[in-house]
Amino acid sequence: MSTLAKTKADEAKIITLGCRLNTFESEVMGRHARDAGLDGAVIVNTCAVTGEAVRQARQTIRRAKRENPNAKVIVTGCAAQVDADMFAAMDEVDHVLGNAEKMSGPHWNFTPDTPRVQVGDIQGEHKIHTHNIERFGSRARTYIEVQNGCDHRCTFCIIPFGRGPARSVTADEVVAQVQKIAANGVAEVVLSGVDMTSWGKDLPGAPPLGALVGAILRGVPDLPRLRLSSIDAIMMDEELFALMRDEKRLTPYLHLSLQAGDNMILKRMKRRHSREEAIELCAKLKAARPGIAFGADLIAGFPTETEEMFENTLKLVAECDLSYLHVFPFSPRTGTPAARMPAVLPAVAKERAARLRDVGAAALVRHLDRHVGKTGDVLVEKPGFGRLADFSPVQLPEDTPARVGAIIPVHIDGHDGTRLRGAMA
Repeated sequence: MSTLAKTKADEAKIITLGCRLNTFESEVMGRHARDAGLDGAVIVNTCAVTGEAVRQARQTIRRAKRENPNAKVIVTGCAAQVDADMFAAMDEVDHVLGNAEKMSGPHWNFTPDTPRVQVGDIQGEHKIHTHNIERFGSRARTYIEVQNGCDHRCTFCIIPFGRGPARSVTADEVVAQVQKIAANGVAEVVLSGVDMTSWGKDLPGAPPLGALVGAILRGVPDLPRLRLSSIDAIMMDEELFALMRDEKRLTPYLHLSLQAGDNMILKRMKRRHSREEAIELCAKLKAARPGIAFGADLIAGFPTETEEMFENTLKLVAECDLSYLHVFPFSPRTGTPAARMPAVLPAVAKERAARLRDVGAAALVRHLDRHVGKTGDVLVEKPGFGRLADFSPVQLPEDTPARVGAIIPVHIDGHDGTRLRGAMA
């Protein structure tokens, strides 16, 4: 995923690659860049989740310099944190900032004496510095960071080395920020983090994620919608489950970090759940909150994966009733245990990923079919487009008389296989 943030012609351009947490951090960096007077600079906020993500980051940097030959190019994000020297060696790059440094205003005040590379030891970070983001993008949706880092070591994942140890923003700080966001007219807040279900483990009393969600819902009664970004739902605590069941403002959608549907592959990935536990959890949530939808991250062609093992992942789509798939063909990351495991041929991984996406496309059609003929509340994200609470995309007539950020009743009369179609009821 790549997004470009640009507010005025002479302000810094920010190219955001990767996750929703990067999206939030890019907004903070934009403010730092404006305060530092970095007009016309190009900032590339990179992702390191796969080898392909790093390749795309390098390609993006080269293209940005071609299109902005006189601009200062600043590279940051997870890929820059993990391999600063590689990016510093690129002729197009002026400065490299680490993941901690990019969130600190003073590091953006470049002088002739400023080191070209400012990347510290991310493993020494044990606190999140909160930032006063009252809204960004539009009045429809704002992301906020509640957690960063990860203490787990999945065999395919480089992200703990880019993000550092798990650390949490306190509930009081989060509630205060959401109160400001809601008061500014934002209809939906999305909680984001690297390992969301580890929120609170480093805080006094080790409160679970459900305690944070409950505090927000109680403390911000005027917020129409609260959404969770990608979580390891196998670690869902009882309070969060109860809120998902009972609290209608907590949106009925979860993006699950499942990764595979075969127990041996899950074990070799060093995941914390089995396929049976994933299926059981989804069934339990479906029973508790009818209409809840699930997305999932899935990897095809993980090392040692046989056709039979891959078939178990294919079957998981129906067994968990997944609606939205984020599919990766396995891409080895240097420095991870999986990169040293017996590899599946890249062509096989690519073919399996294509088959998995086909299954995902059919699952999405089934999901969209369920909405046809019904009326639901749609959050207008931009003219002619919005989303239901379960994240279903809805195409609206361009002349729909509703402002961005409004939640309106919409009658759904069909879909095109990727998004619903409807008009105000």
